[in-house]
Amino acid sequence: MVNMRMDDCDCIILCGGLGTRLQSVTGDTPKVMAEVNGAPFLDLIIGHLKDQGIERIILCTGHKADLVEDYYREHNFGITIDFSREDKPLGTGGALKNAQEIISSDTFFVFNGDSFLPADLQALLDFHKEKDAVASILVSRVSEAKDFGSLEIDASGRVTGFCEKIEGNVQPLVNAGVYCFDREVFSLMPEEENFSLETNLFPSLVGKQFCGYLTGQKFMDIGTPQRYESVKANLKKE
Repeated sequence: MVNMRMDDCDCIILCGGLGTRLQSVTGDTPKVMAEVNGAPFLDLIIGHLKDQGIERIILCTGHKADLVEDYYREHNFGITIDFSREDKPLGTGGALKNAQEIISSDTFFVFNGDSFLPADLQALLDFHKEKDAVASILVSRVSEAKDFGSLEIDASGRVTGFCEKIEGNVQPLVNAGVYCFDREVFSLMPEEENFSLETNLFPSLVGKQFCGYLTGQKFMDIGTPQRYESVKANLKKE
C-alpha cells in the first residue's frame, strides 16, 4: 500500500471559542489570536503545519470571526487557508461537523487552536492507517490531568477508556488536542447541532476503531492566564 502523504490531507483548526478564562489577560481578543512572541498563537500552529507538508487548512471560526479571517487572508503562509464560520456557538464537535462540506480529503487532521504540540504528523497518519482507525488521537503525559481529558490505551494502541478517573501516582495520559479522522467519523457523531468532541463523541468511540498515538513531546496550551504566561516564557527561551 502506498502511504498517504501530508499534502493529501486537509487540516482543520478549531478556533471559534470565546476563551472566557483568558479574558482577564486578552480582553475580547479571540483566544487563538493571543500574542506569543509578537504574533498570534495560531501562527505557531499554522507554521508547524506548513513545515509538516500540509497544503490546505480550514479555520473553524466563531467569536470575532472577522478579526481571525481578515488576518489570515493577509497572512496565509503561502498555503491555502479557507474558513468555516459558526454563527452561534456549536462546540468543538459541532464546529467540525459544520465544516464537513468543505473538507475535501477522506482522511484529515483536526487541531485545537488553543494548544500546541510539535507532532510528527506523518507518523500519526501512518499509525492511523496501520490501525485501520476511524479516529486517532495524539496522547501525551502530563503531571496533572484535572484540566484535560484523560484516557487509557492498550498495548495495541486502542483506546480503552476516555475521561476516566486516574488512580495512584502514575503520570496520566491526556488528550493533546491533535486528531486524525476518516470521513466515516461524521456518521458516528451525535445528531445534535451543538456538541463536544471530548464529552459527546470520544467516549462513545471507546471499543470501536478509536486509537491513541503516544508521543513523548511536550504539550502546551493557553487555556488559562497561568498557562498562557508559561507558554510565552518557554517559547521565549527557545
